[in-house]
Amino acid sequence: MLIIGENIHIISPRVKKAVADRDAEAIQGMASLQVEHGADMLDLNIGPQKRRGVEIMDWIVDAVQEVTDVPLSLDTTNMAAIETGLKKVTRQAMINSTSADPERLNTGLPLAAKYNAKIIALTMGKSGIPTTAEGRVEIAMEVLIPKAMELGIPMEDLYLDPLVMTVNGTQEHAPETLNAVRFFKQLTDPPPMSVVGLSNVSNSVPHENRSLINRTYVVMLMAAGLDAAIADPLDGKLSEYIRIVEERDTSTGLGNLLVTLYDKTAAMEELEPSDVDMSDAEQVDVWKTAQILYNKVIYAHSYLRM
Repeated sequence: MLIIGENIHIISPRVKKAVADRDAEAIQGMASLQVEHGADMLDLNIGPQKRRGVEIMDWIVDAVQEVTDVPLSLDTTNMAAIETGLKKVTRQAMINSTSADPERLNTGLPLAAKYNAKIIALTMGKSGIPTTAEGRVEIAMEVLIPKAMELGIPMEDLYLDPLVMTVNGTQEHAPETLNAVRFFKQLTDPPPMSVVGLSNVSNSVPHENRSLINRTYVVMLMAAGLDAAIADPLDGKLSEYIRIVEERDTSTGLGNLLVTLYDKTAAMEELEPSDVDMSDAEQVDVWKTAQILYNKVIYAHSYLRM
């Protein structure tokens, strides 16, 4: 699975300061560290940057490409800044993102076609995010895919994003998002790609529980056919869960449970208590987290202690 490193994000005070100060060394350190920990691509999220977007994108692409040659994901709503980055990249880039909103649809996708870029297409329109998998699939099938085909963008470069929502207050979206990923693979032949912003599932969750929710959900998403995730490559436990599933490593009790979770999700089934060694705290934590992600148990910050 393609891992798009998420850590150069303007919401981070460290990144915000580095961008404001044009501190290339700080940005380069963040880029290099993510690549060292397995990032296949780096997301450069500079925020909206309505006034200085072009200048900032020009600077940050140069800074990052001085220390690594991994592909870049250019992340801003400023399309002029996106185009500036596309002119400078040395490898095929990704645009993050477009949507079914006509204003974004008719700017982002043409840029992807013009510069042979990959593009993330959010399955939402002007009215927001559909509540069901079917609603997200409808947007993909009726708007996003036809527009991409019209412009000659190959399905291998179109990354549909079903829009992961936090379990804290909107956990009913978790199974719908999972099903949307599954349905995306049935839309065309060859099918479009799929991507999620993985960390969104644990937004506003206490820090100590975020990784567990992220890594349990990614196993389920991979089973549904997920191709890529914008995620934290520095999260060693997340990387280990991905490795276990990709290598089908059942040499430990936890590994056996994760492969079982993967297989059952792929078969549109759910874990059963008999799949879990309830004397193993790690397995119990995965079991409890899966119940939240199935929307079977109402999320609370204390859910692991219940």
